[in-house]
Amino acid sequence: MRELRYLFSLLVSSKRKYVDPSRAVEILKDAFKSNDSQQQDVSEFTHKLLDWLEDAFQIKAEEERDGEKPKNPMVELFYGRFLAVGVHEGKKFENTEMFGQYPLQVNGFKDLHECLEAAMIEGEIESLHSENSSKSGQEHWFTELPPVLTFELSRFEFNQALGRPEKIHNKLEFPPCLYMDRYMHKNREITRLKRDEIKRLKEHLTVLQQRLERYLSYGSGPKRFPLADVLQYALEFASSKPVCTSPVEDIDTSAPPSGPLVTQPMQSTMEHQGPSSSSEPQSNQRSVIHKPFTQSRIPPDLPMHPAPRHITDEELTVLEGCLHRWRTEVETDTRDLQDSIGRIHRTIELMYSDKLMTQVPYRLHAVLVHEGQANAGHYWAYIFDHNEKRWMKYNDISVTKSSWEELERDSFGGYRNASAYCLMYINEHEQHLIQEEYDKETGQVLSGMDTLPPDLKEFVKEDNRRFEKEIEEWDKEQLRKAEQEKMRISQKTIKPPPASVSAAVKEPEYLEQPTRAELPEETTEETTNAITQAATESEEKGPEAVLQTVMMTPNMQGIIMAIGKSRNVYDMCGPEAGFFKAIKTEYARLLKLAQEDPPPETDYRLQHAVVYFIQSQAPKKIIERTLLEQFADRNLSFDERCRNIMKVAQAKLEMIKPDERWHKEYKSFRDTTMYILIGLELFQNKSYVEALLYLIFGYQYNKELLSRGLYRGHDEELISHYRRECLLKLNEKAAAMFESGDVEEVCNGLTLMNELIVPCLPMLLIDEMEEKDIIAVEDMRNRWCSYLGQEMESSLQERLTDFLPKLLDCSTEIKGFNDLPKLPNFSTHELCERFSRIMLSLSRTPADGR
Repeated sequence: MRELRYLFSLLVSSKRKYVDPSRAVEILKDAFKSNDSQQQDVSEFTHKLLDWLEDAFQIKAEEERDGEKPKNPMVELFYGRFLAVGVHEGKKFENTEMFGQYPLQVNGFKDLHECLEAAMIEGEIESLHSENSSKSGQEHWFTELPPVLTFELSRFEFNQALGRPEKIHNKLEFPPCLYMDRYMHKNREITRLKRDEIKRLKEHLTVLQQRLERYLSYGSGPKRFPLADVLQYALEFASSKPVCTSPVEDIDTSAPPSGPLVTQPMQSTMEHQGPSSSSEPQSNQRSVIHKPFTQSRIPPDLPMHPAPRHITDEELTVLEGCLHRWRTEVETDTRDLQDSIGRIHRTIELMYSDKLMTQVPYRLHAVLVHEGQANAGHYWAYIFDHNEKRWMKYNDISVTKSSWEELERDSFGGYRNASAYCLMYINEHEQHLIQEEYDKETGQVLSGMDTLPPDLKEFVKEDNRRFEKEIEEWDKEQLRKAEQEKMRISQKTIKPPPASVSAAVKEPEYLEQPTRAELPEETTEETTNAITQAATESEEKGPEAVLQTVMMTPNMQGIIMAIGKSRNVYDMCGPEAGFFKAIKTEYARLLKLAQEDPPPETDYRLQHAVVYFIQSQAPKKIIERTLLEQFADRNLSFDERCRNIMKVAQAKLEMIKPDERWHKEYKSFRDTTMYILIGLELFQNKSYVEALLYLIFGYQYNKELLSRGLYRGHDEELISHYRRECLLKLNEKAAAMFESGDVEEVCNGLTLMNELIVPCLPMLLIDEMEEKDIIAVEDMRNRWCSYLGQEMESSLQERLTDFLPKLLDCSTEIKGFNDLPKLPNFSTHELCERFSRIMLSLSRTPADGR
């Protein structure tokens, strides 16, 4: 009860776009657990909810009773009573029963009143094919109607052949205003008289419709025509003048015969023309064989159009007069029958429209709609806004303006697979249910927060404060994304460094003592191999010459170039001065790279860890130590100058305390890059199954990096686009496999959906601001829901109904995958090269492709 109070108070006054009902739903799920653990439809759920709330209010009412009989608001609001009157084994009986939701059968009826008549009068449905004529021996009369009247529309029937329930999609109309007078016990005598009159009118109506049918479908054979048309055709025939002509004049003798009907006239023609014409060979026709004794005789001249051969003027005059008169009589009789039938229909429709039978009006307030089949589907609701005087559509987190026309289309049935399951009407005389509340002292209209009691006001205010904080955080995140986008599209210009970067331009200071920290193993191995190769070639070439002959990492190339540029200072002032000159030179170069805005295919962060640290605004000592580690590499000792500078760097390195955290983050950046890179390569190769996991993990890890800083990850929108496209491609593939109908293909398609696609959907739904992701999920769901109602084998239908609840689950709980996709060992050179190649290929994609 407490959670429901909180939930409804948030619905009244929350500033959020939608309210998350998860806590209340979980409590209700536990309370409504059933043995078969099957999904409950809206009727079952509403039944249990009303019972549960009634019990809860009853306990509360009994605790607070003060000598009087406790009142239960649920009973007073939703429950009514009816009187069951009947005869059983010759004995009359009367029973008063209470009802909450009133069940109504749908099959076999065209509107709500027909359903109610069948449920209330003496008789009920025994079979779907019994024309609703069997008697139950009793009738129901409402003695007391609740302020909120709820009808449960039964749209299920059990298919004995298939052994499972099926949904009834028949159209059933219901009015916006329903008068319940004819079903009230106080009006039973008048209602019985009117029912007898309606019964008599319907019997007369049946006779008239049968008579009309004889006029509209005249004849004794399998084909029937309107009698007025038959007489008109006879009149046209009698009035036709014969125009005689030979039948061969209407035949194209140059065309080949197309059937037996053409053969005989052609034979006659050729015989008539003589043997000379028949002896001419034709390549595209059979030659005609003459059989004088069996061949038909030449027919006489026939009229071009059907017409009497012999008729006198006097006969024609008499006949035309008779046919004209008969046709007029038939048309008059037909019109009179149609008018009589129309009058009876109007009389039946207006039978209950007199003032005495329009005293109990109920106005439609809400309609619960279901789209799908018996075992799976999606619910939404239409609720009338009495203040705005319009219908609103409540569909999950979306609330939109609607209309009666849209409600009719989605709720009556017979269109798509959507139809109403539950109707809620409100007594129009109970205006306090829909009227606005007023302050007793000031007389002002109360709305929103003012309508709540003090404890709920405080609860909603606290939730609104939390929401405002969430909005602030979201705004910061959007600002970060906007800045990232702005940096991406800006021109290639050197920009002034941030304050933290400017501070790092000063000469390095060595303040603390420590031990050595390691860069990624790939860098150390590459350095070892490259320097060893360079040392074995020649010590005389000098470090600058080595760059021309040996492929090294960008880091090592920069170190060697810096050492080369420090030669003069080294020669004049010694190793210490040479070291400072070299490290300042290298740092200035890396700082310049960090300030550039390169194209997507060139990412200096992958080439140099220091660039990543500078852009991420890492502490100065982290940048200093990383540079020292590169200059202190033992594999740099292939000439005396390098060895001496290396020794100075090693001595300085001992003065700075290591910090593994930043090096671990850089390794995470490289790993994330590899996930994204491999995922994009697989996507381009159309290996969508393999690509999806790499893109999923790449997106998640990249999001974590970006949450720590603007320059710590990659373009989130690009990764999101290809993750989304990959899911859509796989969904299309799985749907095609399902449509094939092949058992193995269907199983593989559903396995693909269940094991790969469905677990990924919460990742797209978790952020409601990512509109493209939400639209993609809806597209995927709509593709599978479109199969509902289509003709398919029972086995496919069964698999589909088992699968759809998983696909339509709106939960955003992310389920992890068992194993991470494996990452290969890329050298820095290979990683940069492949990253550049894939980004270049993506940059050629048209803008609207992303």
